[in-house]
Amino acid sequence: MKSLYVGIVAIAVTLSGLMAQAQTADDIISKHIDALGGKEKIAAIKTVYTEYDLEIMGTTAPGVSYMINGKGYRNELDLAGQKMIQCVTDKGGWMINPMMGQTSPEPLPEDQVKAGQTQFQAGGTLYDYAAKGYKVELLGTESINGADAHKLKLTVPDVSETVYLIDPNTYHIVKATVKSLAASAGGMETVMTFSNFKKSEFGYVIPGTTEITMPQVSMVINVNKIEINKEIDPKLFEME
Repeated sequence: MKSLYVGIVAIAVTLSGLMAQAQTADDIISKHIDALGGKEKIAAIKTVYTEYDLEIMGTTAPGVSYMINGKGYRNELDLAGQKMIQCVTDKGGWMINPMMGQTSPEPLPEDQVKAGQTQFQAGGTLYDYAAKGYKVELLGTESINGADAHKLKLTVPDVSETVYLIDPNTYHIVKATVKSLAASAGGMETVMTFSNFKKSEFGYVIPGTTEITMPQVSMVINVNKIEINKEIDPKLFEME
């Protein structure tokens, strides 16, 4: 009888632990969304316009990006006097890369389009993740910047697996390790660290500085200006 009682208690503890873990994962995400400005604020975002500087290989290149929530993302980078453009919409994508001899727009491969479509989601991929068909797992904690950050893994089917480290004090994402699931990428990993968080006049918070490390190259993005709900011409996303 005693062993049966102990067994029942063990099962109850195990089940409650699993429930607590699931609730904790969603609680962490909820606090992260609040740190960005809150659900209502994010739901009110229609467009995001950003001006930034990219530091790469000792060179600083100015860039701008345009995002229409749920519809499209366009990035323009002026590198050594040549404009590189990448555009992804809910229907497809294209790019112009003079560094590779492209002087006219060329369609993006399907796997790159799928990956790029996560870039025009206000609030990021964790926001409303279940409704998007994404999966989140709680992986415990990991030490970073002297704190035990919450560690979450988000899977976007057929696109990527991302491990996020979320600061337990601010609930901002301070690091993201993205593994591509695309066959053409061969499991390539990209590591991004975020700092210098800024609140826009709209009340939405973004990282002012992003350090990106990929195989054989690293870069730093510094945001100079951000405008929320600025009018953006949809024609910018049409193939030029």
